[in-house]
Amino acid sequence: MAPRAVIFGLSGVLLRPGLQHFLSACERDWNLPRGFLEAALDSGGSQSPKSRALRGQISLSQLQEELERRCRAAPGAAVPVPVPVPVPVPVPVPEGFSASRPFRELRSRSRLEAPLLRAAQTLREHGFLTAVVANWWLDDTAGRSRTAELLQELRRTFHLVLESCRVGAAKPHPDIYSRALKELGVEPQEVIFLDSRERDLGPARALGMVAVLVQDTGSALRDLQRITGIQLPGRDVALPTAVEPHEVAHGYVQIRPGVRFHFAELGRGPAIVLCHGFPDCWLAWRFQLAALAGSGFRVLALEMKGFGESSAPPDVSEYSQERICQDFITFLDKLGLPQVVLIGHDWGGAMAWNVALFYPERLRAVASLNTPFRPAQPDSDPLEQLRRIPNFDYQLYFQRPGVAEAELEKDIGRSLKILIRSSEAEDRLPFELDFRRVQERGGLLVGLPEDPPGSRLLPPPALDYYVRQFRTSGFRGPLNWYRNVRENWRWALSARGRTIAVPALLVTAGKDPVLRPRLSHGMETWVPKLQRRHLEECGHWTQLERPAELNRILLEWLRELPPEPLPGNSKL
Repeated sequence: MAPRAVIFGLSGVLLRPGLQHFLSACERDWNLPRGFLEAALDSGGSQSPKSRALRGQISLSQLQEELERRCRAAPGAAVPVPVPVPVPVPVPVPEGFSASRPFRELRSRSRLEAPLLRAAQTLREHGFLTAVVANWWLDDTAGRSRTAELLQELRRTFHLVLESCRVGAAKPHPDIYSRALKELGVEPQEVIFLDSRERDLGPARALGMVAVLVQDTGSALRDLQRITGIQLPGRDVALPTAVEPHEVAHGYVQIRPGVRFHFAELGRGPAIVLCHGFPDCWLAWRFQLAALAGSGFRVLALEMKGFGESSAPPDVSEYSQERICQDFITFLDKLGLPQVVLIGHDWGGAMAWNVALFYPERLRAVASLNTPFRPAQPDSDPLEQLRRIPNFDYQLYFQRPGVAEAELEKDIGRSLKILIRSSEAEDRLPFELDFRRVQERGGLLVGLPEDPPGSRLLPPPALDYYVRQFRTSGFRGPLNWYRNVRENWRWALSARGRTIAVPALLVTAGKDPVLRPRLSHGMETWVPKLQRRHLEECGHWTQLERPAELNRILLEWLRELPPEPLPGNSKL
């Protein structure tokens, strides 16, 4: 059987250094014999303090109390000590000894191995089931908030986190391995198991799993890549945790009769609304949702009108920027959000600038990925302006209702795999997607492969979700965003002369074939509080192609914003 699940041990694999490292460090600092603390924890076999704690029979605070008692035994009492001390000996406990110290240091100084977490996320995106089997205890100590954060991070990344203290069995007892297989719904021969201790690999190997001894992160990554055949990120890649559709709350807001918005939500705190572009859905923000929510924000990824589970009214005028922004304000009203930070990409970025221009009181700040802001020019027809820019020819092709819909809906999976690709050389198609002369060729995708290879940005589970969303909505609503060129221009002219005064951020991408950074030249004239960031090695799909760098940029910018105003009782 081909592997379809990967199980990771926690201590020494995902969490490093492990407890043994801090036990040894304390022994050196207190001049205790090597192995003294571990022997005190382990003596008694299955009834030792450590064994009982790992099975959930005692808590961590009780474990520490028992370890303290054992190590402070009356003079002449002996604690069994392994080699190099050959026989049990009485050991005087030094001044300042604390049985809780190694556990405190484990919490404060150990770190999750970002490369392995990222590898787990990549495997998950390619359809693998992922799990953590952890020898762990019930933490009721003063440092338990750090334990909660650790476990929350693991649960966001893995399908299953199995803690020994909650199932009553600890590695290497076979019961915990059988429990993991049952909950994942897999056969042993379909599983790769990684652990840092040979004794814990034995039962996995006996069951028929592929056992990998982890001596360092680099070799573990190489072994995983060799066995699975999936290209995994290296050590230099920071961790962006992606959410799956079932891991977020889903909400629906009735804007008015016939128009309903769908959104995905995660986290608590000041509100951030994320708005995607074309052809996309809320899942485009899967790498940002966890990062922003984990940093103390309430994050709402809006599925834009016409897309996925949001309503897709057929009337073209429903997709004018004026109507879109009005509906967005109603969305905020119905959720009781007086102000938000609004972050958009592509068409979502255009909408974000317009909300900032026409409804500045509703925004704490505004950010756009790739899409610049430029005020409307009164001296030329906007369609004529499009014709002067060769790379915008596809937008002219989109103007005739029904034509582009037929091309893109013929094979939704093919359309998405061609359109949503990274700028990396290994992800490029044999022929570049050319946005020029689209009308002359008779279609946007003409000449491109009928069965293109998978896109790095849309691993199979994500692609399947996108396809389902577009089967629900079709492409008429999404394409109608492009069919209000003159209406959008007339509305924008009504704000000519205004500036966008709220704090603003623009992130440009050096390899975007359409929204090129040079289009943003001079933006500070109209957006005086603009901050700029640039990702040179990035194409159009910034959130997906450079998620770690983008998360860092967004969080740094968000931390610099003025604090959210407290609700007041003032009456105007």
